Amino acid sequence: MADDLPTPQSTDTILLHSGAHALPMSMLAFGDPDRPVDVIWLHANGLNAATYRDMLSPLGAHLRVLAIDQRGHGGTPQQCEIANKHDAYDLRDDLLALLEIVAAERPVILAGHSLGGCVSLLAAAEAPARVRGVALFDPVVLSQAAEAALIQAGGRMMAESGLAAKARSRRNDFPSREAALANYKGRAIFTTWPDAAVEGYVEAGFRDLPGGGVELSCAPAWESANFSAHGHDSWEAMARIKAPVIIHRAEHGSTCSITTAADFPRPAGQVEVITVPGSTHFLPIEQPELVRRVLRERAGLWRGIT
Repeated sequence: MADDLPTPQSTDTILLHSGAHALPMSMLAFGDPDRPVDVIWLHANGLNAATYRDMLSPLGAHLRVLAIDQRGHGGTPQQCEIANKHDAYDLRDDLLALLEIVAAERPVILAGHSLGGCVSLLAAAEAPARVRGVALFDPVVLSQAAEAALIQAGGRMMAESGLAAKARSRRNDFPSREAALANYKGRAIFTTWPDAAVEGYVEAGFRDLPGGGVELSCAPAWESANFSAHGHDSWEAMARIKAPVIIHRAEHGSTCSITTAADFPRPAGQVEVITVPGSTHFLPIEQPELVRRVLRERAGLWRGIT
């Protein structure tokens, strides 16, 4: 099918005025550059836009897609103190600043995986005129009780979670990207990933060191802090979202506590929740054709919604 063929891409940087800093946000762009943006894609914690390049590229035949590197990931600098990381509102505010630029005249679809899904929810609540739909793939949504307890505790887990501890201890440097790639392929979380996704992750997930070798562009301490920071109120945000929402959640090891449309705090007619058989938390990487189909269909269905 023509829809499954890669399309030309470009690497862009947009200067955002987010918080107290001017943040140069790096992104991959797919599709006709003269076309308004249809979809903004947000990656999972610790990953980057290039991880999903082969998944998103065919969409450029019909849509204009921006896949961003969130703060402290890929080509976008961190520019903030880890000690002050208690929630995902910094990432939300970066996305809101981007929406002010690319969705000022025409609302977009926000689509995200894991942390990227959570950030999409938070931003959609704040910018209803900029968002015409939300498509999420195993977003991080804790139960309402768990999230309330963490907010009450100041947003940080009292004890470091297994994910946060593993991220903090992650190997930070390798002699080369080739060495990193050889170390990752077929191991740990990468077991179910196609080679192209691992290669994209390594390409953008490391930066060259002046003396030789490479180091992670997402610092292990930053990845760990993102896993631990839960001071944002996802449930309050979900109750305010006006755009339609579709969630595809993992069957195994899901990070999404919402299992049916009735769990989402708004009319069920505006929300769909689908558990994908056989999938893990990395379902958009494991099943790229699913993501492409959903985004193509939703772009057509939601095109007239503002």
